[in-house]
Amino acid sequence: MRTIVFTGGGSAGHVTPNLAIITRLQQLGWDIRYIGSAAGIEKDIMAHEGIPFYPISSGKLRRYVDVKNIKDPFKVAKGVYDSYKILRSLKPAIVFSKGGFVSVPVVLGSKMKRIPTIIHESDMTPGLANKLAIPFAAKVCVTFPETMKHIKGHKAVLTGLPIRPAILQGNAMKGLQLCDFHSQKPVVMVMGGSLGSQAMNKALRDNLETWLADFQIVHICGKGNLASALLDVRGYKQFEFVSDELPDIMAMADLVVSRAGSTSIYEFLALEKPMLLIPLSRQASRGDQILNAGSFQRSGYAAVLDEADLTGESLILAVRSLYENRSSFKAAMATRNSMDAVESIISLIEAHSLPKLV
Repeated sequence: MRTIVFTGGGSAGHVTPNLAIITRLQQLGWDIRYIGSAAGIEKDIMAHEGIPFYPISSGKLRRYVDVKNIKDPFKVAKGVYDSYKILRSLKPAIVFSKGGFVSVPVVLGSKMKRIPTIIHESDMTPGLANKLAIPFAAKVCVTFPETMKHIKGHKAVLTGLPIRPAILQGNAMKGLQLCDFHSQKPVVMVMGGSLGSQAMNKALRDNLETWLADFQIVHICGKGNLASALLDVRGYKQFEFVSDELPDIMAMADLVVSRAGSTSIYEFLALEKPMLLIPLSRQASRGDQILNAGSFQRSGYAAVLDEADLTGESLILAVRSLYENRSSFKAAMATRNSMDAVESIISLIEAHSLPKLV
């Protein structure tokens, strides 16, 4: 049995695509291990999946001036040492990195052990962690065709984004029962990323009565963001976070309002859900979500509302327009050139793995 080590963390988008690959590799008989941050979301997700997890020291890599920039390089250095020791013990045939700050020490430790690494980049332009790691990788899997020009040499391979099989197997009726909804009024799913969005939450709740005249709303609002005064409002169901129930909720939804993280929007695309994207602003991010949303808008998969223009009124108007034009969005998504990202990545893993130890 060959061993593969996965890494990636900091947000759900750096972890959940790994699950699609892990599921297939388990079917093929691989031994799966995961290296991540002790305090990251990846630890909880892997515990839920029953994957052996190995925590390492991890420091954040910042583009801006911060006193923590003095200490964090030492944390990264310790993370490289931690990773080297773990990899020396596990003797994996290959490492697969989904990015995030915790992945950099693992990729460096892998290079020191001469273990091949494959990286996946979800966004249109590589983030800082992947920029640092790419020189040490054998191949870089990319999601958007536009990303190919940002990676030098012949490392880039267009694979698309791996979608978890469970996402495609949701039951709409179970979703309706979970939310106490009925099938006579369309359902809008609103989610602001794994941590929630205060701006989106406020815009929705400020105009909730208007929404409920036309739609039922399932709102994934983020940890600590439940509105207790609205818990008993019929047609409006709140969750801080959902995991196992997400496929059923997505199957139930007629429309989606979301941030523009690549993992989420590619899952909506796979399900052919008309979407209104509200990308994080450049003040709150490096602008990757703006690029992601623009690509989907040009392809006819999504409508886009800039966060600077987000109000209770602008949000409901955009959602009504999306619903009225839903057939055109679904038609564009139905004619896309889809690819099997999981099998493409599995082929690369098989091709670049070290020989099986006898």
